[in-house]
Amino acid sequence: MKSILTSCLLLIAMSAFAATPKDVTYKSGDETVRGIVYTPEGKGPFPALIVIHEWWGLNAWVKEQASKLADQGYVTLAVDLYRGKVATTPNEAHEFMGGVPRQRAARDLQAAFQYLESQASVRKERIGAIGWCMGGGYAVGLAIEQPGLAADVVNYGVFDYASLARDQVSMKQINAPILGLFGQNDRGIPSEDLKQFRAAMEKLGKKVEITIYPDAGHAFENPNNKDGYREKDAADAWNKTVAFLEQTLKK
Repeated sequence: MKSILTSCLLLIAMSAFAATPKDVTYKSGDETVRGIVYTPEGKGPFPALIVIHEWWGLNAWVKEQASKLADQGYVTLAVDLYRGKVATTPNEAHEFMGGVPRQRAARDLQAAFQYLESQASVRKERIGAIGWCMGGGYAVGLAIEQPGLAADVVNYGVFDYASLARDQVSMKQINAPILGLFGQNDRGIPSEDLKQFRAAMEKLGKKVEITIYPDAGHAFENPNNKDGYREKDAADAWNKTVAFLEQTLKK
């Protein structure tokens, strides 16, 4: 009886914080972009996050991350950069990623920012972004291109950090504090490049936190990456993300 009561109380507590998902569309130039908005229970307005998917597309795992972040008190907009496509094999993912014009993706994300700004449930001065893999790279680009971005979480985002560190014009345009979470064994993102990027950010007085996990590689946060998933590192990265967003978006 006690265990049943405990389970019921747990379910009630979980439902009290459960976010409500809603399919939405918004305009990006002449095109229409689809996404999913998760809105926390309770009275807003809330800070918000643009959630940018991996090279797989807007799949179940990314939706789960958007829902979990909404349960932390953020309106989350999970953007579909692939226009409905979801990859199930690495070959498909590579094809879909390569088929997205970078300018179109950048425009879609700017439009996502403007969509969130237009929502009564959103604190317009507290909109951030979070991305993984390909999406992490686009999150870096959004930080450069959108001066109103209030926080940026980059999970092993694919980007040319060494070139960015030398690009003073682009670096100076970054206003958002950045949290970067990477694996030492990620062959596509050299740790030395990340250190150059962090040093350049700090020299310009920008806020940046970068953690490089020594035993992790690419996509270490995703349990679907069976060989590369690192449970302890993923848990630590999640805790760092929650703390960082609390400090930057809930002021």
